[in-house]
Amino acid sequence: MQKPFIHLSDLDRTGTWIKYRNGLCDSCMATCCTMPVEVKLGDLVRMGLVDVFEVEHIPAKDIAKRLTKAKIVTQFNFKQSIFTLARRANGDCTYLDAGTRRCTIYDKRPNTCRNHPRIGPRPDFCAYRTK
Repeated sequence: MQKPFIHLSDLDRTGTWIKYRNGLCDSCMATCCTMPVEVKLGDLVRMGLVDVFEVEHIPAKDIAKRLTKAKIVTQFNFKQSIFTLARRANGDCTYLDAGTRRCTIYDKRPNTCRNHPRIGPRPDFCAYRTK
């Protein structure tokens, strides 16, 4: 009987990451969904957290204050207008289903997530961990 393939990448050691290939996510524990996610206003609109009126009429720093108070974001970079999404106490993304380990807003996910792993700490590699 063949043993199942088990791989435990260390999120903080990109040298342990494996080359990404299609289908890899099907057996992964969504390790990438424990990394900080930086988003822009367009992402927040797509996610339904900010509306177009706010973007057009309210300064980004005021939007950041509202989202921080609501515990949706943890940081705001004023120079680049980049928000960092909040995570759960265990490090998981707020939008990651704890049982299925799948994104609950996949069709609305931020560009950071859409572009991973093509763009990221180690392009074309991911912190794959088997289920």
